[in-house]
Amino acid sequence: MATAGIGPEDTLLLFLPDRTLPDAAWVDRIKATYPGLTVRVESHTDPATGQTRDVNSLSADVWDGVTLLVAHGPPRTTEQKVISYAVETTLKPTTALPGLRFVQVPSAGADRWIAHETLQRPDLTICTGNGTHAPQIAEWVIGAWLMARHHFLSIARHMATGDAWQHRMDHMGEDSTNTRIGILGYGAIGRQVARLATALGMEVYAYTRSERATPASRADPDTYCVPGTGDPEGRLPAQWFHGTSADEVNRFLARDLDLLVVATPLTADTAKLLGPDQFAVLDASRAAKPKTYLVNVARGKVVDTDALLHALHAHQIAGAALDVTDPEPLPASHPLWKAPNVFIAPHVSWQSHHMRERLLGVLELNLQRLHAGRPLVNVLHKALHY
Repeated sequence: MATAGIGPEDTLLLFLPDRTLPDAAWVDRIKATYPGLTVRVESHTDPATGQTRDVNSLSADVWDGVTLLVAHGPPRTTEQKVISYAVETTLKPTTALPGLRFVQVPSAGADRWIAHETLQRPDLTICTGNGTHAPQIAEWVIGAWLMARHHFLSIARHMATGDAWQHRMDHMGEDSTNTRIGILGYGAIGRQVARLATALGMEVYAYTRSERATPASRADPDTYCVPGTGDPEGRLPAQWFHGTSADEVNRFLARDLDLLVVATPLTADTAKLLGPDQFAVLDASRAAKPKTYLVNVARGKVVDTDALLHALHAHQIAGAALDVTDPEPLPASHPLWKAPNVFIAPHVSWQSHHMRERLLGVLELNLQRLHAGRPLVNVLHKALHY
């Protein structure tokens, strides 16, 4: 746990894309709140070249004395050997970060920090941006579902050829009332998906790693929640499921789901969580009904791509909307692009003009709590990796 108090011995470094950089007024306010605190703001865009740069390109003087960091990924703190085109290159450490005690990761996932040697330092607390992306990602999920249910892509194709009216009876839509949504991973994103789905009249089934048998266990007070969104008390699911084994996942998938939303973190337990057996279970559970529609907004590696391709071609599922893929970016020649009933986006569901205010909001909340010695929000569990 990071030590309490923020003062003259601390330096806060923010390394962010231009769209989420704080303005001068924000920096002045933070300095006034914590007298003596040094604040450094660095953009992903190199001011000299206009090109995108990574965290390792920052100079040593920028890193000097940094104790509080806001960045998507860590810098090199040890030598790394990289082999490219059969040529081995040794990359020197960028910085040792000896005084680092708090990291705010802007993204909901902290994949880039998981393998880093600083993760296990007992004096370092890492917090994620969990909750700041939930409203827009949940809208993407429901938008993709409605797009499929009401045949928007097919209508758009007919619109382009000018014969949409002639095919109007080919596009019989289906509403969502009394359908069932299964949410694999009931964190901030899953909870906001549940809120929107409930408004459409859908029945919500939730799946979590650990059992949530009591009202208290179903609440999520330690995750940032945009006011007026989500399901912070865990009241929306009609049924809860849990576990880490394939059998436990399969029992959840067998529950006659109209829509399956993948919103679980990527960990060793969830890599290829949906494989051939799981798609077969989905298929069998809807033997006499239209198949389950899949939406993945988690990480591409949670779904076995080969199994997904087979499921699409074999009509084991009705279709899929993917904001994430494995590999990512998806090569132009990859067969997934031409699979039937698939919609693929280039990992954009998290984007919103509200990202800056939300990210800085959760950062300010954590700085306040760190200064006061109170528990932080969105703390990364170092063993579970989320």
